[in-house]
Amino acid sequence: MAIKLYNPTTPGRRGMTSQDFDAITTRKPLRSLLVPQRRGNGRNNQGRITTRHKGGGAKKFYRIVNFNLAAGTQVTVEHIEYDPNRSTRIARVKEANGVYHYILAAKGMTVGQVVESGAEAPIENGNRLPIKNIPVGSTIHAIEIKEGKGAQMVRSAGNSAQLMGRENGYAQVRLPSGEVRLINENCTASIGVLGNEQHQNIKIGKAGRNRHLGKRPGVRGVVMNAADHPHGGGDGGRHGIGGGKNHGSAPKTPWGQKTLGFKTRKRKDTNNMIVRSRHSAKRK
Repeated sequence: MAIKLYNPTTPGRRGMTSQDFDAITTRKPLRSLLVPQRRGNGRNNQGRITTRHKGGGAKKFYRIVNFNLAAGTQVTVEHIEYDPNRSTRIARVKEANGVYHYILAAKGMTVGQVVESGAEAPIENGNRLPIKNIPVGSTIHAIEIKEGKGAQMVRSAGNSAQLMGRENGYAQVRLPSGEVRLINENCTASIGVLGNEQHQNIKIGKAGRNRHLGKRPGVRGVVMNAADHPHGGGDGGRHGIGGGKNHGSAPKTPWGQKTLGFKTRKRKDTNNMIVRSRHSAKRK
């Protein structure tokens, strides 16, 4: 997948880039696998904004993606499609009995390719197997954490993990963040790298394009009043984070919680599954 460039016909077009949709074989999704999406605009069930800077955007349907293709299933890729809800592409696949599914499209997946799931599936791009049947050193994606739950990790564009080794019923997997984690070897994963790898290099170009994506403007705390943000206030024009009586203090959210160095991890019961933290390289 390449990046599409534009001529600088307007200031917004100058430097703007977008995805190249050449790999997509149809622009018409399968209606039976579409679900209407309710727009929350960052609000919870009480109508209060719990996630800021969300709202508006183009209308879109959710595509029902099968993250847990049943063992023994053999499907044929009919189309590679665009999914507005995720960065990677999805593949429309069909079973021999006529049942359709959407699955995550691996890099290099093509129309007509046969994708298999199960312990006896060959080690080929896009196939899904238990980790214990995948050769050490292989590149994998769409990894299960809990057996039978379906793909939970490594699902975004261009991402992949590497199977480092196996011991005592667990596999060591190096994730895209650099973390090395133990995963039950009976959990499944798909072979290969996810497609649309140039997604991270797209330049938005103009503010209106972010509005189409449902992203509303974010205002810096240092330009607010002291009553509106911990970073606000202060005399004499520009100032650093804090300002006023809070000048020099650690960066905070509008509600006073620290934003740097504040640990947000809650699943302490799975700490023993982490062999190497993703932060270990930063500490050296």
